[in-house]
Amino acid sequence: MDTILVTGALGQIGSELVPTLRTRYEDVEVVASDIEPDPDVSGPYEAVDVTDRAQLEAIIEEYDVDTVFHLAALLSAAGEQNPDRAFNVNVGGLHNVLEVGREYKLDRIVVPSSIAVYGPATPDNPSERTIRSPTTMYGITKVLAENLGAYYHKKYNLDVRGIRLPGIVSHKTRPNGGTTDYAVDAFYEAVWEGEYTYFIREDTRLPMVYMSDAIDALITLAEAEESDLQYQCEYNISALSFTAKELSKRIEERVDEFQARYEPDERQSIADSWPSTLDDTAARSDWGWSAEYDLDKMVDEMVHSLRQRAERALS
Repeated sequence: MDTILVTGALGQIGSELVPTLRTRYEDVEVVASDIEPDPDVSGPYEAVDVTDRAQLEAIIEEYDVDTVFHLAALLSAAGEQNPDRAFNVNVGGLHNVLEVGREYKLDRIVVPSSIAVYGPATPDNPSERTIRSPTTMYGITKVLAENLGAYYHKKYNLDVRGIRLPGIVSHKTRPNGGTTDYAVDAFYEAVWEGEYTYFIREDTRLPMVYMSDAIDALITLAEAEESDLQYQCEYNISALSFTAKELSKRIEERVDEFQARYEPDERQSIADSWPSTLDDTAARSDWGWSAEYDLDKMVDEMVHSLRQRAERALS
């Protein structure tokens, strides 16, 4: 990897992936891109609308990009609010990236997928080839993304690879538009307000991963030998699985008088359609995936980091 382009770089994952890549690869230029024209970020940044192929081509040419981490997407809840936009960004944007990758013979394209590819017909703890039956536009677009990645690999020998991410928990950038956002919002509201109202039931259990583990998974997969991979964009990763009530209990142990309430809304049906655990045997055996954070370690770091941020804001 000589030059890496990260699309969707201002999002929850991109905002932490970009600095991690820059630290890890000192001799590699990492270009951040998103749709915002002038964000306050360090390092090379370009405003790119991934639905505009000409913009992508211009950046690929200007920086001589050889590797892309394609993160630009509308998430599950936001996608249900605007399914046309979700399809255009998630499918049209990826198609542009793949076409540019084919034309310019890029070395590698990393495209995260999601547990949203699964649905009510999927049994719990699914593996990579378990039936996918998404009920959201986001999930449908991610199934298409997985299939497109496999198609471009087989037909054009383009190295496309990716993982199915569960819900991501992080303290640096709040998520926006995902069904699992509650697993982050609960910490923010606990530290700043002392209370939080979940939009899902207290017994809702979903797979999650802490951000540093998710970043490590993306980079480790990108570094893996292509010959070691039995799948393209379908790898499950599993780290944590907890209910909303279990999360609240852990927060209560660290935040005095935290009050949790549960008022399920339309996002509950999306959460109910997803499996509560994932089988990630293939990722562990093919490219050495393992998670560092368990639930208690994650809660400790989230509460500590957000308290520090709150203290700085008040000083």
